[in-house]
Amino acid sequence: MNAGKSTTLLQSAFNYRERGMNPFILTAAIDNRAQVGKVASRIGLQADAHIYANDTGLKQLIKNHHNETKLDCILVDECQFLTKKQVDELTDVVDQLDIPVLCYGLRTDFRSELFEGSQYLLAWADKLIELKTICHCGRKANRVLRTDEHGKAIADGAQVEIGGNDRYVSVCRHHYKAELNQV
Repeated sequence: MNAGKSTTLLQSAFNYRERGMNPFILTAAIDNRAQVGKVASRIGLQADAHIYANDTGLKQLIKNHHNETKLDCILVDECQFLTKKQVDELTDVVDQLDIPVLCYGLRTDFRSELFEGSQYLLAWADKLIELKTICHCGRKANRVLRTDEHGKAIADGAQVEIGGNDRYVSVCRHHYKAELNQV
């Protein structure tokens, strides 16, 4: 959270377009924080995107669009919501369609457990780049706390609950453990 993932994705899309190339942006259908089908950053940048759900066949979707208009890059926002099958399909897009795929998302949930999409991206990606943010203490934030309406840390609940700064706080491991011990 708050490391600039969507901003970086939008910057990549801009760079491709600036060079006369055609990026294909995907985002999760369940992410409705800005608007469904929109990638938006906290600093105000935004772009339209194609949406995917758990049952979306990404390889076929991308292949169909590529057959209509050459795609030069696939940019996936909120990739933690991908399924194992979809991550596998994205590897086919790279290997068979020869289109680079750049994925942006969270590694772990508020319980510090891997999301399914993140698990397989970590295992199968050709290259990983970590975007960093900081805790309120200045240390590297590597955990995310889910909070209730009063700002108190929550230790249990469904893995996926869409929210932004109103529900989630990026913190270091020390403050993550300290906050959950207060629960």
